[in-house]
Amino acid sequence: VQLQASGGGLVQAGGSLRLSCAASGRTFRAIDVAWFRQAPGKERELVAAMPWRGDRSYYADSVKGRFTISRDSAKDTYFLQMNSLKPGDTAVYYCAAKTNSASVYQISNYDYWGQGTLVTVSS
Repeated sequence: VQLQASGGGLVQAGGSLRLSCAASGRTFRAIDVAWFRQAPGKERELVAAMPWRGDRSYYADSVKGRFTISRDSAKDTYFLQMNSLKPGDTAVYYCAAKTNSASVYQISNYDYWGQGTLVTVSS
């Protein structure tokens, strides 16, 4: 399975972006899908996650109420809608997926990673 992230770019503070992650290759049988981000000099952190089948979602406190994770199962694609963006959201965003039931918060639990897409929020 390959994950292809897209949708990053430069946006002013207060603006919006929608990231997409398309899965290809073998049949996509993820248990959970997620978006992580890594800012310069910082560790990679979970932004949002959700089960591939199910409704419960998880968000970092810093993005709650501003970001929404969603999916289109028919197209093996999932999204991160980012609203009210802040300069602190500037980072490379990675999509990830895992085929196990382990915690969504642990990076090492993820089996597949996209290549990352850069989001830059100017003040």
